[in-house]
Amino acid sequence: MIYPIRAFGDPILRATCQEIIVFDDDFKKLVADMYETMDASDGVGLAAPQIGKNVRLFLIDSTVFDSEKEHNGVRKAFVNPQILEETGEEWAFEEGCLSIPDVREDVLRKPNLVLKYQDETGQHFQEYFDGMSARVIQHEYDHIEGVLFIDHISAFKRQLIKSKLTNISKGKVNVRYRMKFQKGK
Repeated sequence: MIYPIRAFGDPILRATCQEIIVFDDDFKKLVADMYETMDASDGVGLAAPQIGKNVRLFLIDSTVFDSEKEHNGVRKAFVNPQILEETGEEWAFEEGCLSIPDVREDVLRKPNLVLKYQDETGQHFQEYFDGMSARVIQHEYDHIEGVLFIDHISAFKRQLIKSKLTNISKGKVNVRYRMKFQKGK
C-alpha cells in the first residue's frame, strides 16, 4: 500500500515518536508499505511520521549515490534507532524532503556516525555509517525527533522560503506523488 506523504504543517511532523515494542506481521507489513511508498515517491529515505505514524521507524536507500566514488549505499529499515556518536568535520550538502517539496537548502552535518538500532524483526545492531548513508540517516532520524531539515538553516534563509512553506501547508504544491495536507489549512 502506498501512503500519502504528510505535508509541512502537519503536527505529526513535529512530534517525538514512540518506541516500537511489537514486531508482528502488521509491523512487517508497515515496513513493506513504507518501502513501496518511498520508492513510488523517488525518495532516498522515509520516516514513519511522514506517513502519519508516530513510531520510531525510518528507512533509507542511499544506493542511489553509489555512482559516487567509494560509496557503498545502504537500503534498510531502522527501528528504535539511537545515534551514539557523530564525528568528523561538518560538511554542507543540499537536502530536500518529501514532506517539503520544491525546497532545497544546504545543511551542515557530520560525516560519520555510530547508530544503535533494531531491524524489522527486532534484532539489535550497533553499526558505523559514513558519507551519504550517514547524512540520510541523520535526516531521517531528525524526523522521528520532530525536527525538519529546515530547522538546520539560518533564520534568514527560513524567512526567504516562508511563502513556499505556507503554500505547501495549504496544499498549493504540484508533486507526482500523493500528499496529505492538514485539514483547515
